Amino acid sequence: MAKSSFVYVTFIRTTPEKLWAALTTPEFIKQYWFGMNFESDWKVGSPWKLIFPDARIADTGEILEFEPPRRLVLKWRNEFRPELNAEGYARCSMELEPQGSAVKLTIHHTIERADSKLIEAVSGGWPRILSNLKSLLETGEILLR
Repeated sequence: MAKSSFVYVTFIRTTPEKLWAALTTPEFIKQYWFGMNFESDWKVGSPWKLIFPDARIADTGEILEFEPPRRLVLKWRNEFRPELNAEGYARCSMELEPQGSAVKLTIHHTIERADSKLIEAVSGGWPRILSNLKSLLETGEILLR
């Protein structure tokens, strides 16, 4: 079956534990993810949702893997754009690998559909979000508002 995917790799001067906390702590997520709220109990099989500041649901899914501070895998579905929602669920993995004084973070977002509009959308969103995350962890300030 055809699929679409987006991969983004960045190196962040931090520890795996601090990066893991940044990826899984709702208060921290809100700082670099443009005010979005992330809700989950972070257990395999549990639901999660990403909520806009105005309380609309942006994305939802399920925690598929949770291996602190190394690997997080989410089942992912867009909820606010009908054309993206119609594509169904995608899979997003986040891999953390220590690299000296930094951590290599790899985001891999895939869907079992050729020419996915969802993958096109996330390929524009992830670089902005991860630039904010990197800046926040390294300098204490976000880059983009």
